[in-house]
Amino acid sequence: MITDARVLQPEFIPQEVEHRNPEVNHLSNALKPIMDGHPGETSLLLGPSGAGKTCIAQFTTERLRENVLDINTQYINCWQDYTRFRVLHRILDGIGQTVDIHRRSTPKDELLERLQDYDGPHYVVILDEVDQLEDKSVLYDLYQTRGITMVLIANREEELFATLDERLTSRLHSSVRIQFEKYPLDELVSILEARAGWGLSEGAIGNDQITHIADAAAGDARIGISILRNAARVADQQGTDTITEEIVRDAVPGGREEIRRKTAEKLRTHQRVLYEILQEEGEMSPGELYDEYCGRVDEAKTKRTVRNYLKKMEHYRLVTAQGEKRARTYRPREDPP
Repeated sequence: MITDARVLQPEFIPQEVEHRNPEVNHLSNALKPIMDGHPGETSLLLGPSGAGKTCIAQFTTERLRENVLDINTQYINCWQDYTRFRVLHRILDGIGQTVDIHRRSTPKDELLERLQDYDGPHYVVILDEVDQLEDKSVLYDLYQTRGITMVLIANREEELFATLDERLTSRLHSSVRIQFEKYPLDELVSILEARAGWGLSEGAIGNDQITHIADAAAGDARIGISILRNAARVADQQGTDTITEEIVRDAVPGGREEIRRKTAEKLRTHQRVLYEILQEEGEMSPGELYDEYCGRVDEAKTKRTVRNYLKKMEHYRLVTAQGEKRARTYRPREDPP
């Protein structure tokens, strides 16, 4: 049944994207000066999880590579590379400049000096989950570095700029902003139909089943693709040639849980502690949660940082918040059946 498992992965970048032409064109125009040897405009891609931001950023920069003879690109996920050192190291690694760099002994400023001395082709750097950076001064470093154009990806502009200093805010205020919305049902059905067409044998799944998956994904393409992959896996294990309604119904919880598990695995130490506390204790007020968190870590983050962590976990459907201010509570997210 599964003819190409690659296309059933959320990270797969198709040769053509659907239902995001305005966003592709907007980002393409921001990067277009690079084709004439000039820096592109710093771009900020905003929107909920699963709305296609990462896919469009990588698709558009790859298309730029097809039209520019000399260009370098690098994708950085700031969930994993969240320090200034790691970001600079990843960028230098993309141009083969890390052979003699030692993570424990090489000063961060030496990495920046090396990058500022870079005199090669123009460099487009995609910083995904940019609000996860612990030290956002690296954005100022990159903004000031000749030959680098940044594409920044985040959920909400307000939460990103709330953690930036005035110097950086003023620099990034003029960024090109590209807003992404959740996919409506018909568009997500179309995307899943395309994935099924590329990755499954003909007739393996019907329109009703794909519509069921899209409806369960609630506008999040990552979840929709995960449910489709889970359903195909179950059907393959059962030795059946088609994905039935029953298989889809059974695959929905597993598809959602797979995305939740993968997201939870990316949490950093302090974020993971907060998540584990909520899983153990259930619903908690911010004060109760913060006090419990402080008792479990050696060097607690500030209340503001913890709030930002919790907002991020809300975006990724790990936790749910209810109420406002003193009446606000957090609890682990439970998906509907």
